[in-house]
Amino acid sequence: MRRREFLSLVCGTTVAWPLAARAEQPVKPVIGYISGATSDFMREYVNAFHQGLASEGYAENLNLSVEYRWAEGHNDRLAGLIAELVQRRVDIIAVGGSTPGALAAKAATRDIPIVFLVGTDPVEVGLVTSLAKPGGNLTGITILNVELIAKCLELMQSLVPPDTKTAVLLNPANTLQIKFERQTLQNAERTLGMRPTILNASNPREIEAAFEAIVEAGVRALVVSGEYFFLTQRDLLVALSARHRIPTIYAYGEFTRIGGLMSYGTDNFDAHRRVGANTGRVLRGELPANLPVQQITKVEMEINLKTASTLGVTFPLSMLGRADKVIE
Repeated sequence: MRRREFLSLVCGTTVAWPLAARAEQPVKPVIGYISGATSDFMREYVNAFHQGLASEGYAENLNLSVEYRWAEGHNDRLAGLIAELVQRRVDIIAVGGSTPGALAAKAATRDIPIVFLVGTDPVEVGLVTSLAKPGGNLTGITILNVELIAKCLELMQSLVPPDTKTAVLLNPANTLQIKFERQTLQNAERTLGMRPTILNASNPREIEAAFEAIVEAGVRALVVSGEYFFLTQRDLLVALSARHRIPTIYAYGEFTRIGGLMSYGTDNFDAHRRVGANTGRVLRGELPANLPVQQITKVEMEINLKTASTLGVTFPLSMLGRADKVIE
């Protein structure tokens, strides 16, 4: 072999080795993220989810990728969207704030790990066997939601005159949550000595119809369920409450920050951060079966004094002193 040909062969081989090494980079894990809402609505919550992932050393497009699926308010689409993720063989499924979504994910796979965020008792609805030892392929975060309706009714009693007609707005499309909410309301009737009117809505048109019913029935106070659909409709709900001058208590601070009268509930952003952190822990090798379901029990009260003035509502000093945030 001539010297020039030999050197050419050696140089060519030397160049090929690093190229081959670069081609053998580890495959990035893929997260399947499913939500019952729209991508626009979930943007801030997804950012919180990624903050949780970052706390465990993961970043999208750096050392993992994410496949997003949005049911856009149609729970009947959840099963099909999750089937796509299962067929895609994602490494883990994260369910952003949907009991129906978590149940659909559990029904779809026993192999792919699932991390959920729900506002119902995950043991009672059949997601896990216990909070401390979930078992199976699921773990997640649960927030106080159903349990707070009675407290919201009690708070409303402090804001309006005695014998004021009060209504509670529920979403019948979430059959599991509404079942527990109705049980809670029945107990509240006995302890609080009041029987609120139950109104149902599962789409924007039905929300508008519910407010028409409120006006016709002479209802002068409203409690809105913490079911996630209502959070996606917060602009509409706050606008209708203002238009009809109905004092309304909501389950999340996102309502008061856009003009709602009052909220009493859990920090949603913290909940989504924890979902991201738990997703990262599972990606690092922890088994969902052994990763306890976290209960977020901290509840925050937010009050909007501007809206109170418009509605002619006066907050007791004791309630103002307890508030975590007062908007003036």
